[in-house]
Amino acid sequence: MASNYRPSTSQRKKPNVKVELTEEQKQEIKEAFDLFDVDGSGSIDVKELKIAMRALGFEPKKEEIKKMIAEIDKEGFGTINFEDFFAMMSVKMSEKDEKEEILKAFKLFDDDCTGSITLKNIKRVAKELGENLSDDELQEMLDEADRDGDGEISEQEFLRMMKKTTLY
Repeated sequence: MASNYRPSTSQRKKPNVKVELTEEQKQEIKEAFDLFDVDGSGSIDVKELKIAMRALGFEPKKEEIKKMIAEIDKEGFGTINFEDFFAMMSVKMSEKDEKEEILKAFKLFDDDCTGSITLKNIKRVAKELGENLSDDELQEMLDEADRDGDGEISEQEFLRMMKKTTLY
């Protein structure tokens, strides 16, 4: 008789990312999983992954769902156990928090609410922080993040730049 036991993805390979979640976030993940684990088997159908993610406030794209399922359900069982679901959602939640923190920082720079960061904004922040940087140095910082060359840093450019740093 063949065994249906399969080790969870987290037992097969340990991610290097240490994710810290609040008790409330952990509970949200558990509740979203339990909502679809109607038979109490400890696993949900991969088809329900998208709906479970929406219950947690995510809007996953079809390609993202396919990729997640391929990573988790390598054997093709068609199910995801709680441990795998928890690991996946923990990473997603930490990424969501990270993005929110970066966007808060963006808004601190964008004090004139234009939706972009200009040299003037960077000068103001440098002055507030007591940084004695020349206009050339500040311009260099702006140019480093300004991917489209319009002389300003958009939210997307700021996010991309901040994710490259070790700060986030």
